[in-house]
Amino acid sequence: MTTLTGPRAVDTVGTRVRFAHGPGFWAIAAAFLITMAFSTVPTPLYALYQQRDGFPTFLITVIFAAYAVGVMASLYLAGHVSDWLGRRRVALVAVLAEVVAALIFLFWRDVPGLLLARFVTGVGVGILTATATAHLSELRKIARPEEDPSRSALISTVVNLGGLAIGPLVGGLLAQYVGQPLDRPYEVFLVLLVISAFGIALVPETVERRETRPAYRPQRVALPAAAKPQFFAAAVGAFAAFAIFGLFTSLAPTFLAGTLHHTSRLLAGVVTFAVFSAGAASQVVFVRLTRTRQLQLGLAFMSAGLAGFAAGGLTPSLALFVLGGVIAGAGVGLVFRAAVATAAGLADADSRGEVLAALFLVAYAGLALPVLAIGLGIALLPAELALVLFAAIILVMVNAAGLRMLAADRR
Repeated sequence: MTTLTGPRAVDTVGTRVRFAHGPGFWAIAAAFLITMAFSTVPTPLYALYQQRDGFPTFLITVIFAAYAVGVMASLYLAGHVSDWLGRRRVALVAVLAEVVAALIFLFWRDVPGLLLARFVTGVGVGILTATATAHLSELRKIARPEEDPSRSALISTVVNLGGLAIGPLVGGLLAQYVGQPLDRPYEVFLVLLVISAFGIALVPETVERRETRPAYRPQRVALPAAAKPQFFAAAVGAFAAFAIFGLFTSLAPTFLAGTLHHTSRLLAGVVTFAVFSAGAASQVVFVRLTRTRQLQLGLAFMSAGLAGFAAGGLTPSLALFVLGGVIAGAGVGLVFRAAVATAAGLADADSRGEVLAALFLVAYAGLALPVLAIGLGIALLPAELALVLFAAIILVMVNAAGLRMLAADRR
C-alpha cells in the first residue's frame, strides 16, 4: 500500500478515498471522541441499574471492571496490530465493536448483559485508543508536515479526555429529562457510532501494508534498553492518573447519591463531566509550558485534588468533593499528556502503535484495579473511610510516579 496524498487518493485495491489527510484527521478525531463518550455514558446510569436490579454497590465496580478488562485484553492482544494491518481497517473494527455493545445494552437488560456490553465496549476502546492516537499523528504529519508533532499529541489527548467527559453529561441529561433513561443514551450513540464507521471507511491509510505479515504475537514493549526507564516512568504516571478517573466513572455517582444525598442523575453526569473536562482544559491552558513544568503542575494539582475530594467525603461537602475532583482532573490531564508524548517520542514509526498500546494497557490497569479495591473496601468499611483510604493510596502513588517521571524527564 502506498502512502496516500491528495483529496482523491487511491489505494492499491482501487478504492477511492474521498477525504484528504487533513479532513481524514478530523474524521478520526470525531470517531475517537464519540467512542470514548460512549464508553462513559453509563456512568450516571449505574444507580438506576442498581435500583432496577437490586444488586450491591460492589457489583458496580465489577461491571466497571469488566470494561477495563476488555480494554486491557484488547490492548494486549490487538492494540498493536494496526502497525501491520493498517490503521483504518483496525479503527473500523473497533467502532463496529462499539455498535455491537450498544445493541447488547438495548436488548439484553439483565446484569450478565451489562457485564458483556461493558466488556465489549472495553474491547473496542482498547483497539481504538492506540490505533487512533497513532493514526492522528500520522495523518497530521502528512497534512501539515511543518507543524510541531506535539500539536497532534495535544489534540489526541484532548479528544480522548473530552470524549470521556461528554459521555456522562449526555447520559445524565437524557436520564434526567427524557423517558426510558436506560435506552435513549444507547440509541443516540448507536446512530453516532454507525455514522463514525462510515467516516472511518473514507479516511486515508497511513501504514504501508506488508506483503509478508509478521508472525502474530501479543503485546510487548519494543524499545531500546536506554529508553525503557523513560517509558516505565510514563506508564506508572498513567496508572496513577487513570486511578482517579476510574473513581469518577464508577463509584462517584453512587457516592453522591448515598453519602452526599444528591440523587440527581444530571448532577452525577455533570460532576464526572467537570472532572474530565478539567483534564482536557488543563492541557490547552498550559500547552506553552515545558513538559517538566507541566508535570510539576500536574503533580501538585492531583495531590491537592485528592486531599480536597477526600475531605468533601468526610465532611460531607458536595462543594469540596466536586472542587477536589476538578482540581485532580486538571492534574491528570497534564500528567497523562506528558506520558503519551513521552511514549510516542520514544517509538519509531513501525512500532508507535505497539508502544502506545503498552502505555494504555498500564493506564487501564490503573482504571480497574484501584476501583475494585475501593469497591471491596465499601463492602467491608464505611464508604467515607474507604474513600479516604483510596485517596491516601493514590496520593502516595501519584507522588512516587510524578517524581520518577520528573527524574526521567531531566535526563
